[in-house]
Amino acid sequence: MATWKTRGLRGSAFESLINSTNEYYRSKGLALVQKIPTPITPLHFDSERKIITEAYFEKDSTVDYIGVVQEIPVCFDAKECKTDTFSLQNIHDHQYNFMKEFEEQGGVSFLLILFTERNDMYYMRFEELKEYIERVNEGHAKNFKYNELDDDYFLRSDGPAVVHYLEGLSMDISTRN
Repeated sequence: MATWKTRGLRGSAFESLINSTNEYYRSKGLALVQKIPTPITPLHFDSERKIITEAYFEKDSTVDYIGVVQEIPVCFDAKECKTDTFSLQNIHDHQYNFMKEFEEQGGVSFLLILFTERNDMYYMRFEELKEYIERVNEGHAKNFKYNELDDDYFLRSDGPAVVHYLEGLSMDISTRN
């Protein structure tokens, strides 16, 4: 049983932007994507501030978001990185395996990464993530660097679609066999 102690609302601002984008996409009939809550059991609750301060995860989560975009099943996880080096330890085995199995079933899996110091958002294709994971088995460090990323997959905001990942998804789909 994994125990969780709060370190603030890490990632909540990025997730709020994604949620807003998802609502915009839904309102325009472009996509139906929802946040998947992580099931937890609270252990300690600060009643004065009305927040959970300690809990345990009931089971391993899968990914942050799942849905459908123009008849294409999608799942993705949102990650934040403060430096130019992204640690692959931020991707848990059960998340990677879920994304892999999702791809094997004909869906599209990806990561959305916010490099907070640069205020840059990146769409990482599952195939790219897989390459970084596989090179660890060849003795490479358990990370990748910002400057290794494909410039074409950095996301640009587009009006209400602040995290305009449909652009990355479109490119991702067009490069598949």
